[in-house]
Amino acid sequence: MAARNRRRSRETSRLRLAAIASVLIGLLLVSLRLIPGSPLESTAAAQWGTGSSGGRGSNLTDRSTRPTPASPSPSPEPEPLPFEAKDLDLDIDGWYAWSVLDRRSGEIIGSDNMDETSTTASLIKSWIVADYLRRTADAGQTPSDAKLADLTKIIRDSDNERTQELYTQIGESASIKRLLSTCDLTDSKVSSDRGWSRTELSPRDVARLGNCIADGRAAGPEWTKWLLDEMRLVRGAGDFGIRKAFPAAEAKKIAIKNGWVDRQQEREVHVNCLAIGDTWTMGVMLRYPIDKGYEYGMTNCQKITAALQPPTP
Repeated sequence: MAARNRRRSRETSRLRLAAIASVLIGLLLVSLRLIPGSPLESTAAAQWGTGSSGGRGSNLTDRSTRPTPASPSPSPEPEPLPFEAKDLDLDIDGWYAWSVLDRRSGEIIGSDNMDETSTTASLIKSWIVADYLRRTADAGQTPSDAKLADLTKIIRDSDNERTQELYTQIGESASIKRLLSTCDLTDSKVSSDRGWSRTELSPRDVARLGNCIADGRAAGPEWTKWLLDEMRLVRGAGDFGIRKAFPAAEAKKIAIKNGWVDRQQEREVHVNCLAIGDTWTMGVMLRYPIDKGYEYGMTNCQKITAALQPPTP
């Protein structure tokens, strides 16, 4: 019995030694796989600082390889207006004034007398047509083709008879009152008993009217583009003034509506210019002795505009 127990003890000891040896060999093999340069080094193991993509510790030690956070791009400077605020001393007889509105900021520049008023003559037709179009759309109606043809004649050719019919249709002086409130005019006056031609606007309010047309308040969202397109197609005697001071390629993009009339009672000619560009609107108004004729004012409207433009580089 004693001999059997001794044999069992020796077998148990051998088993323990074998187990311990297996563990030590396993640890040795693992160590060899982790030692750089070892024949058993694992090719799949991530190297410190150069680990495989997606490795949790990749690129942690070499800070020079980290991407530098991008600096925020500076906001681009807005394009300057094609006008400079300046005092003009031009050889022009009579009274004249001008104003420019920056459509992006709402800022207005102009002559010291830009708040003084003069009669608009045909310039006011831009509002009369806009007022009709907006109110027609608000009533859920659409102008007939014949009516649109009449409006085209009013804008492009400055037809007076069609203007008077439309002015009567939209309530005469009530339409001008809507102009003052809709377009936030501050200087202008309603001529309730003397017709649309005698409406009084200032150059500053002419520029505001242009902005009111451009931003859709005047004609409404449905008809604003149509009206601006028609104003770009003004032709014949009414095509003068502000846009003539621009190169031809740019001039054709500028919407205009001008007015000219001889006031026999005052013995004056009144010439007025409204223009709408991409980022600006402009109003120029002149009054001068009647014997100088229309061309004098038409030419000087362009002359005033050119004098306000920056020098060509």
